[in-house]
This record gives sequence, C-alpha cells and structure tokens, in this order.
Amino acid sequence: MAYTVLARKYRSQTFDDVIGQEPIARTLKNAIKMGRVAHAYLFTGTRGVGKTTMARILAKALNCLGFDAPTVEPCCKCESCIAINAGEDIDVIEIDGASNNGVDEVRKLRENAIYRPARARFKIYIIDEVHMLSTGAFNALLKILEEPPSHVKFIFATTESNKVLPTIQSRCQRFDFVNISPAKIDEQLKSILKQEKIKYEDDLILALSKMANGSMRDGLSLLDRLISTGVEPLGAGLLEEYLGCPNSEKIHKLVSEIGSGNAAGAIEAIEDLINGGLSEVQIVDALIDYMRDLMVVKSAGAETKLVMLTAQQRKQAGELVEKFDIAGLIYNITALEKLRWTIRNSDTARALLEASVLRFAMSEQFLNVDQLLLQLKGGTAQTIKKPISYHNKPSSKADEAVEIRADKSADLPQLNDIEGIKGRWQNILDAISDKLGSGTRALLVSAQPVQFEDGVLTITLGAGWETKKRMCESNSKKEQLESIIGNCCGISVKLKFDAAANDQVKAEPAAEKSKTGGVRKNELINDPAVKTVLMELDATITGIEDGQ
Repeated sequence: MAYTVLARKYRSQTFDDVIGQEPIARTLKNAIKMGRVAHAYLFTGTRGVGKTTMARILAKALNCLGFDAPTVEPCCKCESCIAINAGEDIDVIEIDGASNNGVDEVRKLRENAIYRPARARFKIYIIDEVHMLSTGAFNALLKILEEPPSHVKFIFATTESNKVLPTIQSRCQRFDFVNISPAKIDEQLKSILKQEKIKYEDDLILALSKMANGSMRDGLSLLDRLISTGVEPLGAGLLEEYLGCPNSEKIHKLVSEIGSGNAAGAIEAIEDLINGGLSEVQIVDALIDYMRDLMVVKSAGAETKLVMLTAQQRKQAGELVEKFDIAGLIYNITALEKLRWTIRNSDTARALLEASVLRFAMSEQFLNVDQLLLQLKGGTAQTIKKPISYHNKPSSKADEAVEIRADKSADLPQLNDIEGIKGRWQNILDAISDKLGSGTRALLVSAQPVQFEDGVLTITLGAGWETKKRMCESNSKKEQLESIIGNCCGISVKLKFDAAANDQVKAEPAAEKSKTGGVRKNELINDPAVKTVLMELDATITGIEDGQ
C-alpha cells in the first residue's frame, strides 16, 4: 500500500477539526445554519494554513449525501464526501489556476457551469492559486460571478490576494487566513507522533514548530523528513544533521560569548557552527531569533508566553539576558538584519559575519556619539578601560584579579569622601555594566564624580548631559544606579546629575535668539562635527531639540 504523507493523512475533515482558523470555520458554520451561503468565496493566506482544506470541508458540508440539506457536520462517509476528500468528485471541480490560466479554460468553465450537478446539490468550483489567471481569464469570470446559476458555488484560494482583480474581489466574500501559531503547531505535531507511536524529545518539536513559520503543512513535511531517517527517539540533533539547522546549544554559546565580551570565544563559536555545515546566512538568522527571544525575556520576564522555550532554555535565557540591555539587543537585531542581505551576495561573507559579531562583543571599546562629537570639537573623550577578553580563562593570578567584579566590592572599606569614590570609579562602571548592561555604562563613561556631601553624590555627565540625565532618571534607572554605587562604596548614596563647567548652557545673544528655526537648523546641519558623525554612522537627523 502506498505511503500517505502526514499532511494528507491528518488533514482536517470537518469544521471542528480545523486548527488555527477557528473564526473562519465558525463564520462558515453560521452561514450554513442560517441559509446565507454566498455564491463566491475568496480564501487568502500564506501556504499551508488550510485554505484548500477549508474549501473541501465547505464543499462536503454543502453536498453531503448523508443529510437532506447542507450541514455543518458532514458525515465524511458518503460517496460524495469520500470523493471530495480524494479530489475526484464530479460535482466539485478543483482547478489549478497556474496551469489553467487562459481565457479558453475559463470559457469552458462557464459553458459547463450552466448544467446542473450530477448527484449533489451544488456544482462547486475550487480554483487554487487564482491570482495566476490572466487578465483576460479574470474578465471572462466576471459575468458568471455577478449572476451565477443558483446551483453553482465558487471558492477561490490564493497566496497573493493583491494580484486578484478588485472587480473579482468585490464579487466574493473574502476570508483572510492567519499564520498558525507555533504553540498550536507544536500541539498538533505531538498529537500526531503519539498516534503514530513514535518517541520524540520536546526540544525537537519546539524547534520544528518555529521552523514551520506558521504553516502546518510545512511543519508536517519537516516531521516526515525526520521520521524517514529511522532514528528513534527523534532528537534535536537530527535538526542539525538532516535539516541544516543550528544547534541551539551552540547558538547559546555564541551569544553568551558576545554578552561576556569574549572576542576569542565568539570567533571560536562561529568556527564551530560553520564546521557543522551551517552557512553564514543561517547563523545570522539563528542569532536574530535568539536575540529576539532575549529581547522579549528582558522586557517581559523569563516566564513570558511570548517566547516558546523549554524549561532549560528559559533558565538559560534568564541568566544570559543579564549580560545585555534592551538598547544593545535592538541594535544587534537591526544590524544583523542589514548584514543578512549584505552577505547573501558577498564573496567575503565569513569575514563580514565575524566582524559584526566582534563589533557586538567589543561594543564597549567603541566611542559613542557624544564622545565622537567631543573629540571633533577639540575636547578630550575619556576612553573605556575595560579590557578585551582574548582568552577563555585567566592565564595567571594577575588575570584572575582583573576578573573581580564590582559586586564583590562590599568587602572593600567604606568610602566617605569624593577622592575615594573617584579612585573606585572604574570598578563602579564595571559593576554598572554587569548589572544594567553596556548601554547604561556608555551613558556614564564620560561622567565624573565631583562632590559628595550629606550622602548626595554629584556626577557631571559631559557632552549631551541633558539627554543623558533624562535617560539615567527614566524607568527607575536612577534608583538602580544608586543601589549599585552604594554597594560598591559601602554606603547609602543619592545621585544628582549635573553639567560640567564647560558644558553649562550659556544664554544666547539677542542676535542668536532672533534667528528663525530654519536658519538655526541649517547652521547645525552644516556644522563640520555633525557632518562627520552623520557620514561615519550613516545616520539621519530626525529631530532637533533646543538645549535651553
């Protein structure tokens, strides 16, 4: 007996069996109950979400011979239901729009449509990929769609509704099929494996559900491929070996090295992935997916239902996310998306990938915009002194000493004077980076503690201090900074942010105040320092705020 693929064997047979498209199934059931079935329907959505399956279910509901009238629960046992399932019913004609897209085929359809069905209630035409019809074929359909015989129903299915003429769409009831959620695909795949009596690992099914990209058929096709390997139980290792998918543990290791600022470890992790047969584009895609999960976990917590992770993966994500901040993750994701399109057509794809990953891992070694502007204007930007990690482990006792984190500085003596705080400032910055991420540290990298009186520590923020001050005081960040600095110094601290003497805003001369906003904007845009920043960062000015 010929083997039937899972996508056909477990195809939904009734409206109640439909997965992921329940609102559409419910609407069609109500239309049948109320006797308000339209003469033409347009089902649109991505591949494998159930358009053709829903069309067949509707056809069975209208023509089931087990009932005297259309029913919402076709028997699936009568001659008509069985023939419709097989695509062989003489009254339910399935047409491939891609290969029957000419005017002659549509004219033939119109000529046959006037004849009543041979044994059923309705003659139903299901045209798949209807957007492939020519303009002439569409126009030939218009008349019969506007005034169809009472015994004729049309069901059109398409993945590209924008290519269907508006005049055709206006004569149809349109239903938009949504992508099926990974959770529902995961549930269905597990149910099928249970029925097939095949053992599996949960992390494999979770990965397959994500790889399906909202298509149940794609998920079942991938599962079919893995079952064909003959390996049991089905494990996550098969994804890398047979489907060319990144190993989740290897991707976790790469992201962990990036978060730790370990340049050598990140390069070695890329080498491991490439040696496993992955292309640079696949690695980029995997990094985007993983960092997206971290971004959501950072925003909504490790227990959020917005990410699909196993218990072990959630635990790992919850620990790893402490090495990143939201701003850094957002930057990484957008940079990776740009890189993805670049390396597709590059002869140096690996070098570009490694350079980008090192840029992420060594982000604290690069000047931010404020520092660059300060240098361009003749100021002195304070460099970041955090060392690059070139080794996976400290090679000596001296190296181990460098690894001491500021959160252990509670063992150090208390500080009650500004000079002591200044001497421990680099340790404080390291602690801020560990707890709040490199983005928060970047706000304070050019800052200086200048005064400590009555438990209030005054910090000057350098160039762009007003913007930095707002960011340091938003979302409870000020309280977090006070807690970290207090732990590092062994005392209770309240923070006050201020500008350095040479950054204080001076009153504009009367002539400057009289300038229009447009003139001042042009002067700012034409400033050599601003031009350099825009060119180097490939940036665009989106708004200008008055510093006064």
